[in-house]
Amino acid sequence: MPPRTPAGAVPGDRGRGASRGGSSGGQSRGLPSTGSSGPPSGYRGGPPSSGGAPAGARGVSWGLPRGRGIAPPLPDRTTSAGFGPAGAIAPPTQPATSRQTLPDTSAHITTVGVKRKAFGTSGREVYVYTNHFVTTIPEGDIYHYDVIDGANNRTLPLRLNMEIITRLQTAVAPDVFTPRVVYDWRKNIFAPRKLPLGPTDRQEFSFTLTDPSPSSQATESETGGEHRRGPRVYNVKLELVKRINTEVLRRFVAGKQSHDNDVLTAITALNVAVRMQPSLDYPFNVRSFFTSQEKKDIGGGIVLWRGYFQSVRPAIGRMLVNVDITTGSMYKPGNMLDVALDFLGRQRDPNLLAPSRGFPDRERLRLQRFLSGVRVLVQIPGQSPSGPALRYPRTVAKLTPVGSSQLSFTNREGVTLTVAQYFQSVHNYTVRFPDVLCVQFTSGAQIPMECCVVPEGQFMRKQNPPNKVTDMLSFSAKNPAQRLKSIQEGLTTLAYGQSEYLREFGMHIQETHLTVKARVLDTPTLRYSDKSKQPTIKPRDGEWNLIDKKFYQTVPIQRWIVVIYQRQQRFRLQSAQDLVAGFVSMFQAVGIEVREIDPIISYQDASGNIAEQLRGVGRQCLHKHHNQGGPQLVVVVLPEVSADIYHSVKHFGDITQGVATQCLNSSNCTRARPQYYANVCLKINVKMGGINAIPDARSVPALTDPHNPTIVMGADVMHPAPGSQGRPSFTSLIGSVDSDTSRYVAECRPQTARVEMIENLKDMAENILSLYKNYRTIKENKSFDPKRIIFFRDGVSEGEFKQVLEKELPQLKAACATFGIEPKITVLIVGKRHHVRFFPTRPNDADRSGNCRAGTVIDSDITHPTEFDFYLQSHSGQAGSTSRSAHYSVLYDVNNFTPDSLQALSYALCHVYARATRAVSIPAPIYYAGIVCARAKLHYPPGGTQGDLAESATQLSSTEADRQMEIFRSTFKTVHDKTRYLMYFS
Repeated sequence: MPPRTPAGAVPGDRGRGASRGGSSGGQSRGLPSTGSSGPPSGYRGGPPSSGGAPAGARGVSWGLPRGRGIAPPLPDRTTSAGFGPAGAIAPPTQPATSRQTLPDTSAHITTVGVKRKAFGTSGREVYVYTNHFVTTIPEGDIYHYDVIDGANNRTLPLRLNMEIITRLQTAVAPDVFTPRVVYDWRKNIFAPRKLPLGPTDRQEFSFTLTDPSPSSQATESETGGEHRRGPRVYNVKLELVKRINTEVLRRFVAGKQSHDNDVLTAITALNVAVRMQPSLDYPFNVRSFFTSQEKKDIGGGIVLWRGYFQSVRPAIGRMLVNVDITTGSMYKPGNMLDVALDFLGRQRDPNLLAPSRGFPDRERLRLQRFLSGVRVLVQIPGQSPSGPALRYPRTVAKLTPVGSSQLSFTNREGVTLTVAQYFQSVHNYTVRFPDVLCVQFTSGAQIPMECCVVPEGQFMRKQNPPNKVTDMLSFSAKNPAQRLKSIQEGLTTLAYGQSEYLREFGMHIQETHLTVKARVLDTPTLRYSDKSKQPTIKPRDGEWNLIDKKFYQTVPIQRWIVVIYQRQQRFRLQSAQDLVAGFVSMFQAVGIEVREIDPIISYQDASGNIAEQLRGVGRQCLHKHHNQGGPQLVVVVLPEVSADIYHSVKHFGDITQGVATQCLNSSNCTRARPQYYANVCLKINVKMGGINAIPDARSVPALTDPHNPTIVMGADVMHPAPGSQGRPSFTSLIGSVDSDTSRYVAECRPQTARVEMIENLKDMAENILSLYKNYRTIKENKSFDPKRIIFFRDGVSEGEFKQVLEKELPQLKAACATFGIEPKITVLIVGKRHHVRFFPTRPNDADRSGNCRAGTVIDSDITHPTEFDFYLQSHSGQAGSTSRSAHYSVLYDVNNFTPDSLQALSYALCHVYARATRAVSIPAPIYYAGIVCARAKLHYPPGGTQGDLAESATQLSSTEADRQMEIFRSTFKTVHDKTRYLMYFS
């Protein structure tokens, strides 16, 4: 989520992984350096060694439908808005070197993105530590083999896959697999030498292995889960796919080799080699490994584990291993009764889980969603596990609606008995809690919950509960010095030096982190109204305040209302009047002319029809002002739990009526301080059509050049929660419409679930271009077509870069062609979901939180060998945590921006985020795009079918999922025509 001001009463929908900014007082705390100036000892950048509407338009009257159009009249907020007419780590000791040399990228080298032509030079040069470690590139060849289960050719559990390959290497054919090969747990084996598989380089191995899957000949309910197949024959085929000479990696990092399949495979092989030993020793999740050495029980059936991320990546002139700490959510181990009670927050009485004793079915379903997919062991209390049936884990499918004393089945002899009776007769075990629900496995077996044990170290792959987010952040957060120390200590856990697999591949990973060159960019100047005592401001460490400043552009508030959905006993009339006085005072302070200082204050019943209530209060306002117009602004005070009310208010304001709404949490606005009202005014002003501040033209000429009118766009895609079916993904496109790239409009659409490329980009871009042309013509009296488009795209992985160029860029060009224009386009991917971190080497180069200063940019040493990319940390750090920079990859650039120009304009755009007086971690249009995606559910009527689907559509047939997807598409409502020109999403 973007940084929140204290004003916000809006519940967040999506985490962005970005720092929320904010800093605490105190002295600067950088990591200690061994030198006072120049490169610190241990600097290891530089050349690597070898190997290494028109105004006055009529509003829409209350209750009347409104039309749609691609470019509606531009609204004027001075008229009715729809209510009527009108340092702990010592650096490595190595000699300092000069600035890194740009690789000599040959003309024949092909790249996905733009080739790097130069490094940036602007700003003050500094040195930073980074969580990268140099690794050698193996000599000779790497052999890639396909692994096929010849007998079944089916997907097996990962653990079984590894068990098969381990058995093959150690017992079946040890002579073939000497030295040991590395395996990705799926279909690929990589060997440091050619395996002796005969003249065809293909061989099949047959051997037996006990099958942990249940027998299909008997149900587990009938057998109590003990019947299993005996040893099973596996036929494993190995076939040589390709021999790859590692020289391709040396050539690639030197800029003399294209990124082809050989390079990709070689990098994959090194990653598999690096991960092989940790994956055998610890629970793992893709690229991360987790240990129980540092863990925290946060309740709700969840235990957090500390983990380590690692990834081999190419950089300029060398290969690096990126190592970082991470956090994994695990199921709490132990008896499932305890886990279930912990999740529900119940007392330690298992009978609370008995449906016959009042356990609500809705709670059973909630618990079922949490536990479905978890692997458990069957363990009868007081009895030791015997046989493979009780040793192998089973997977939970669901929870039964009745207990074991009521749950019955018919055995092979035709006798009907309950599960409790079965356990008594077969296992001589009396079920202690016969009324408590049972666990049903994917195989159909039904077992008393008290006989199920959750093993330690099992990932909880569901979305983390909102009430646990604070606990997770607290566990995950470490200040820069602590984080770097933990990373360095993690090398001991990862034990690269003890890995026989790395030794056989000839890989040596250095144990000291890199020190690299960076630059701190000049901070852009921001401009407020000329009526301000301080019309311009240069932020310090990414922060500033509103003292002595008036907003750059405002809209007078002639009519507004305050609607309160909190009981009057809890939010008294005096509190409401204080609220109004606080707003009036702050409106005047920031330059918003308020012509009504005594707005209508109305208490409403939250259980009523919210839209009709708001419409009714709006009519009172219309009558009060003698039909001159309804309210331009609706301020709504909400109770603590208010998601449904919030949805209704926003759907009414944004979609139905076309009026600005501002929701406040009653607990926040009681006896609020001026800072609170200032923060809320930041949001209100832009919702009304104003502009808070603009970047000074002299700071970023690339953005504000009058000879090159520019649109800045931001695009994002948000996917449904894991396991959801029948729910769409949502896409958004944001575009600037003013000359100062500070006022934005938005488009949002549903699309096919989990499709990353934006399907309706052409349609959305056409609407943005139309709104841009209208605004420039009417508001700015300029008729220039855009000559440049700077397109920031969020949420795309490196493997999808090519798809952006092949699927989204043509749509953007086609949208421009609709208007007969051909602006020069630049496309940048902005990534935040990475594990690259930077740490200051000297206290003077750190902010108050101990992080690198805002504006720190790195475009060499650890960046792509041939393509134009850079890391930019644009925001101030948050005390107690390590900031994460944004990673910018330039995919397309007809504008031929220099690195300095792109870095400066990206940094400037991080300062125009309207909600805050601080720079944010990614350009504002990208943040806005994420907010618009997260608000997509507000486009559906509150309390309608889509609200139900959004919560329960998880286990559906493909036909039903398709039907529900179409319902989502057809019932999606775009914003009101009067809202489309405004930053309603702020």
